Amino acid sequence: MYQTILEELGLSQNEAKIYAGLVEIGTSSVPQISLKIGVHKRNIYDIIPRLLQKGLIYQIAENKENKYAAVEPNKLADLVWEKESRLNSILPALNKQFKKTTTNEAVYIYKGVEGFKNYLRDIIKTGEDVYFIGAKGGWFDKELQTFIDKFLKEAKAKKIKYYHIFDSSIKDQAPELLPLLGKPYKFLPKKYSTTGAIDIFGDHVVTFSGLSVKDINDDLTLIVMVNKELADCYRTWFQFIWDHC
Repeated sequence: MYQTILEELGLSQNEAKIYAGLVEIGTSSVPQISLKIGVHKRNIYDIIPRLLQKGLIYQIAENKENKYAAVEPNKLADLVWEKESRLNSILPALNKQFKKTTTNEAVYIYKGVEGFKNYLRDIIKTGEDVYFIGAKGGWFDKELQTFIDKFLKEAKAKKIKYYHIFDSSIKDQAPELLPLLGKPYKFLPKKYSTTGAIDIFGDHVVTFSGLSVKDINDDLTLIVMVNKELADCYRTWFQFIWDHC
């Protein structure tokens, strides 16, 4: 259970195994660690210096053989904080350079769950109201909830409003979403139900294919068009659909 998360924090597979093993068994020699976690002693001797350098374990000198113990797990939070601090130190320069090389018009493709997160980041960056056509509640995919909680807080801080024209499938399959998203919203007639959707915000138009209710997967494709005039056209068409639903 711990190992996957430790690897996500930047530890190698064996680093994670050794640290988690020491947390569980306490102070141990390399042979004892090897027996516990099933990693060859030679590999453990190679990895011990890296864990010492990261400050995740410490050495206890003994006459016969050195032993090692894990530093309290709160140290892991320090590692994350240190990485975030280093990232924050270069973000202003990176963003400045990014703006120099970014045009006001573009067409690009996002894919899957991570692409969907990028689309949500674009909404926050734009900071403008969002208009949805054919929405299917993809924000409420259970795999996204930690990310979505953060997104919704940032969107609320920026006072971003949502205008939903839902796919009719929401009525039958996920009516519990409606109070969560709040008004205003409308529904497309059932005969116009599809696996696609269109979102408009700022100068962005995002079209989706491969959608189903409350589900985002790696087959999802998002085509992003960045063009102010085009986005204004889509908002006009949105208003037409809204008026006739």
